[in-house]
Amino acid sequence: MKTIVSVPLVLFLLFSSVLALMADERAGVEVEKETKEEASVHIVYLDRPEGVDPEEFHIRTLGSVFGSEAAAKEAVLYHYKHAASGFSAKLTPSQVEELKKQPGVIQVVPSQTYQLHGGAGAMHRTGLV
Repeated sequence: MKTIVSVPLVLFLLFSSVLALMADERAGVEVEKETKEEASVHIVYLDRPEGVDPEEFHIRTLGSVFGSEAAAKEAVLYHYKHAASGFSAKLTPSQVEELKKQPGVIQVVPSQTYQLHGGAGAMHRTGLV
């Protein structure tokens, strides 16, 4: 017995399979985006520790949120030890909320960068150069 397969039917099944695979892949990417939190730089202000190295105190405080001091060291960008006590680090929103609950944490704020207006020509126009 001979089986006759229709070319349009084969093309339809192939096209449908490809579309189904693409839809599954896109759904997986969207779920991954929703569950993965975006980290951004925050400034963490702390009480000044008495009799303890400030950097060690910063790492211990952040390590309790990250689960390890090694991960905390990787996240820290800068330690503030003179005018203020604290550090800057890349944190997700959930890490920020957890860090706010830690003893000694005064405030956690997003880092902001400000740009001066005027450009290079402004210095020449004012006679400062």
